[in-house]
Amino acid sequence: MFKNGTPATIQSMDWGVIGHEWAASMLQEHIARGQARHAYLLTGPSGVGRRTLALRFAQALNCSKPPQPGGFCGQCRSCLQIEKMQHPDLSVVQAEKRGGALLIDQVRELQHTLSLAPYEARYRVALVLRFEEATINAQNALLKTLEEAPERVILLLTASDAESLLPTIVSRCEGLRLRPMPPEKLEKALAETWQIPPEEARQLAHLSGGRLGLAIRYRQEPDLLETRLELAADVFRLLECNRRERFAYAEQHFKDRERARWTLEIWSSVWRDVMLAAGGGKTPSVNLALSEKIEALSHQVGFDGASAATIELEEGLAKLDANVNPRLLAENILLGWPKPALQPMDLRSRRESSVKREV
Repeated sequence: MFKNGTPATIQSMDWGVIGHEWAASMLQEHIARGQARHAYLLTGPSGVGRRTLALRFAQALNCSKPPQPGGFCGQCRSCLQIEKMQHPDLSVVQAEKRGGALLIDQVRELQHTLSLAPYEARYRVALVLRFEEATINAQNALLKTLEEAPERVILLLTASDAESLLPTIVSRCEGLRLRPMPPEKLEKALAETWQIPPEEARQLAHLSGGRLGLAIRYRQEPDLLETRLELAADVFRLLECNRRERFAYAEQHFKDRERARWTLEIWSSVWRDVMLAAGGGKTPSVNLALSEKIEALSHQVGFDGASAATIELEEGLAKLDANVNPRLLAENILLGWPKPALQPMDLRSRRESSVKREV
């Protein structure tokens, strides 16, 4: 019934894009009226559904049997090939690895492809993923294509935010900002559409921060989910560590920039939950399995302490974008956390003795 985390039946009216129905409706109208723009910029946090929406748009642009103007059948050869990102008129460009760099040579190769007439579809579609990872030279190179887009070519760029791109790039694209949905809405969708048990759906909805793509990925990759839960619990274990132990943790876990980013994002979600609890919130918005620890810590550090830790982590994420050394950044952040409340003990032992998680 399901394949690659996608419901078997996609309704054409909203393209099956849960949480972004407004964006699907707008794009559908552009196609139906023959007013599709030559370039779109889809922004939002990773896992929010940028790529999924872009692929649905590409399917609607090139469906051979659309059930209605601006819709797509999901069953014709074109729709199926685009779903798998294997259509001859769909070009997908991205950095070689997440957190890497999208290079000017990749853009030049794309420009050559786009200069050719569509092979079999109505439009050639270029899907440029995580464009915030493009070098300045690569962005400038693509700007030429945006300014002089070939006929029957549509560019779809995805990025975490518009601020990380050249203003001239942003101004030449139709922008759509995709936001996470309320956890309650995602929980309902996971339970009803993906048939995930209610308690698991609730946890996934909260842990993903309302991002459908991330929730599905956690479900499909249990090891990834387990790592995410461990990194969140590490906040409380590290609070019991002395300086030497905290530095050892930073050296071991902050070698890779992308892993460092993920860790800081998770820690930030924990401290935001602590801040909410200190402000009178009854239930953590993200880390439900750590409710008791979050409540206890909120009484120890108070709203101001939790707020300061959250702000420092958000600033740390910005510094990662500025190419700061991840290990040194982690050391500085950990130095600002409260001093050990308990006698030093091995971090691995703390992990083994931690409370049983809700999985």
